[in-house]
Amino acid sequence: TQNSHTAKTLGRKSLCILNNQRVSGAENMNILLVFLFIAPLALSAGAEKDFSSFDPAVSPETRSRFAMLDDVRILANGLLQLGHGLKDFVHKTKGQMNDIFEKLYLFDRSFYELSLQTSEIKEEEEQLRQTTARLQINNEEIKNLSQEMNSKIEDLIQNKIQLQEKVWGLEDKVTKLAITQPSMEETKEISSLKAFVEQQDNDIKQLLKVVEDQHIELDRQHNQILELEDKLNHIELQELAENSFMEELAAPEDTPFPVRNTTAVTYGSDGTAPDCTALYNSGTRSSGVYTIKPNGSEPFDVYCEMKFGSSWTVIQKRVDGSLDFNQTWDAYTSGFGDLNEEFWLGLNKTYSITKQGDYILRIEIQDWKDNKRYIEYAFSLGGPETDYTLQLSRMFGSIPNALPEQTELRFSTADHEVDITNDFNCPENYLGGWWHSECEETNLNGKYVTPRSRGRQDRRKGLYWKPKKGRYYLLKSTKIMIHPTDLKSFD
Repeated sequence: TQNSHTAKTLGRKSLCILNNQRVSGAENMNILLVFLFIAPLALSAGAEKDFSSFDPAVSPETRSRFAMLDDVRILANGLLQLGHGLKDFVHKTKGQMNDIFEKLYLFDRSFYELSLQTSEIKEEEEQLRQTTARLQINNEEIKNLSQEMNSKIEDLIQNKIQLQEKVWGLEDKVTKLAITQPSMEETKEISSLKAFVEQQDNDIKQLLKVVEDQHIELDRQHNQILELEDKLNHIELQELAENSFMEELAAPEDTPFPVRNTTAVTYGSDGTAPDCTALYNSGTRSSGVYTIKPNGSEPFDVYCEMKFGSSWTVIQKRVDGSLDFNQTWDAYTSGFGDLNEEFWLGLNKTYSITKQGDYILRIEIQDWKDNKRYIEYAFSLGGPETDYTLQLSRMFGSIPNALPEQTELRFSTADHEVDITNDFNCPENYLGGWWHSECEETNLNGKYVTPRSRGRQDRRKGLYWKPKKGRYYLLKSTKIMIHPTDLKSFD
């Protein structure tokens, strides 16, 4: 019948729609409701028409029962397939919801942990800032106290000189009194002057001791301030990275990465910086290997160390003795080693950098008790025609000077000895090229020796820092760096 055909057609269309993967779950539910509402109506209408069209000989009850069975089978089949489709859809939807809830849980947990780390870093940064401020205030107070003590010491020295002149006059009087009997007043005056002189000597010695202690304390606090500045710089870099990560999470996918404004610097025609300081001024903030091109030179790689609010060019580094520094003249001229480990940059490369302007030479050393010291010089370096003559003038530092000042020191190696003192070849006996002066034992390119080494002769060939008046400093690591005296020389 027409109504039966209509019910069948509705069942088939419903199944086709349910099997289509692009139809959403809401549409499936609407179709199911329409089908469940229309199907009974169509079946009822079909049954009534069957009663009037069939043979009168057949009873209406029989014709109605057969028609209803066919329609029920079609409807049951349609509902069965519809149920299977809905079941698959429910399983898929449930799986997708589980995945979404799992991702939301992971994101919430990551965001919470990141928030905790950010809070801890900010608290630590605030503590470091407060400690740095206190140390700077103490440093200023100690400097003022040291200046006052120096002034008092100068006054005491002048008084001592005057008293010595008086004592010399009294000695003349005593010599004369040896012949004649001195009076009681003169005897009292001599005794009182002697006691006064002795008291002044004791006061001067105590003041000298206090000044020496103050200088040691100043150096210690200066090193603490430098270490705190390094920590603050490290924390600021961490915060910058975390803020960038948070911005990436919050920004849409099509948002471009922001571009920083960098300081304009003078580069070569190919865009290469003249030294590490120029790289820092242009926005580079990470220590590592970079390519530079000093004026009038070919480009080459250097290790740039970012510290103290700028960047230093490292020309020598020793940390564990993995590299043999007993090299030839040609090797010391061109450089050798790995820039990320132990290395010597090369005299020719160093000269090409320093001839651009005035530079500072900084030497950092560490002994086997992990005590760190440094010293800085104003210096000049000659070219190859002078055997790379070095002249030094000490500026400041936390260790006594061990290199001759205002003296032309020529670089030499075992196969290129410049000056031989008493037929003694310094580089050959101390195993390393250096700016030797009368074969002094300070040689940061010597043989790497550990404290376990036996034999004084072997230890004297090692890494030592030896002031003329002072003890040996057996070194564990060394680093030599240079930096322009004018921090904006390449702006």
